[in-house]
Amino acid sequence: MVTASDMAATIDVVELTSRLIVCPSVTPADAGAQAVIAEALEAIGFTVERFVDGEAPDGPVHNLLATRGAGGPHFAFAGHSDVVPPGPGWASDPFAAMTRGELLHGRGAVDMKGAIAAFVAAAAHVREHAGTLSLIITGDEEGPAVHGTLALMEHMAARGLRPDFCLVGEPTSEARLGDTIKIGRRGSVNMWIEVPGTQGHVAYPHLADNPATRLVRILHRLMEMPLDDGSDWFQPSNLEVTDIEIGNPATNVIPSAARARLNIRFNDRQRGDALVARAHAIVAEEAPRATLIAKISGEAFLTPPGRLSELAGAAVTAVTGLVPVLSTSGGTSDARFLSRICPVVELGLVNATMHKLDEAVAVADLHALSEIYARIIRAALSSPTPR
Repeated sequence: MVTASDMAATIDVVELTSRLIVCPSVTPADAGAQAVIAEALEAIGFTVERFVDGEAPDGPVHNLLATRGAGGPHFAFAGHSDVVPPGPGWASDPFAAMTRGELLHGRGAVDMKGAIAAFVAAAAHVREHAGTLSLIITGDEEGPAVHGTLALMEHMAARGLRPDFCLVGEPTSEARLGDTIKIGRRGSVNMWIEVPGTQGHVAYPHLADNPATRLVRILHRLMEMPLDDGSDWFQPSNLEVTDIEIGNPATNVIPSAARARLNIRFNDRQRGDALVARAHAIVAEEAPRATLIAKISGEAFLTPPGRLSELAGAAVTAVTGLVPVLSTSGGTSDARFLSRICPVVELGLVNATMHKLDEAVAVADLHALSEIYARIIRAALSSPTPR
């Protein structure tokens, strides 16, 4: 049991968010962000472990695991301290943490340094709890996601740490704070297709082999490939061509190669390896010399509505008056990995400005999210493991 005597510090959620924003932690750089988190957590009774995994170009990646208490139940919060590049055109320095009116501006304010700060502030506010409270913080969620959460999971397994349930602080809210909770995510697979041909004069096509023609047939068949009509909690799977490249500057030359890239976002009726196999078969039929390289970013997962989503939903309603929608929409997150070891839901700030110029969070939302998280901590660490 963790008691009030174990921690005396309080955390100002806006001040902590600002301290994190000023760290230019563009993936995979850390730029001091996790030191700020560690300092705040150690002041409120957490044991903090930090380690670096991976090498350039995808690393080195900084990771942080913090625990307070012991035994069960074990409730974990997961997040990432890395951010996407800010790009030009900001109204102010993206790493200056500027407050204008009721908004705090800066890269990472929403995705997701604000949520990390809100959870740390909540953990400071909840001064007594049973079981174990932990934070799983990576520095490469916005990047390849190879040396971050997966490495943290291996580290936790080696220590015998396995959460009973996990909350991920991704910005899930659509219009108002707390209006949406993610209980699952679609899977994602990227594919790169390269079709070799035989270069020749366009007036003598019988002496050449046009790879563009073969690639067009491949893409047509892939786009027409039946997937599904969705499932109980997921929208239909969809395939999108994201790049076509030939690079032929001459109007009278049949090119020697043609390339394309595509992405499939798929629901729980599909598996990534099965989709890759279907694509391989089509490519082989249309262009036997072609190659297909695939990378499955993650499989679809679902945490069926139950105790965990009920805890989160009740906390949102108590603070905001809203009844959250349970959703599986949006892109991938590190919840796709954590779902392998325990039930996971995602709940965070309003996502309207994430990855955009002048990313900003409402100061009032930071305080409200911290209160929501505090209620979830209390409920999660004083209740049975969720069904």
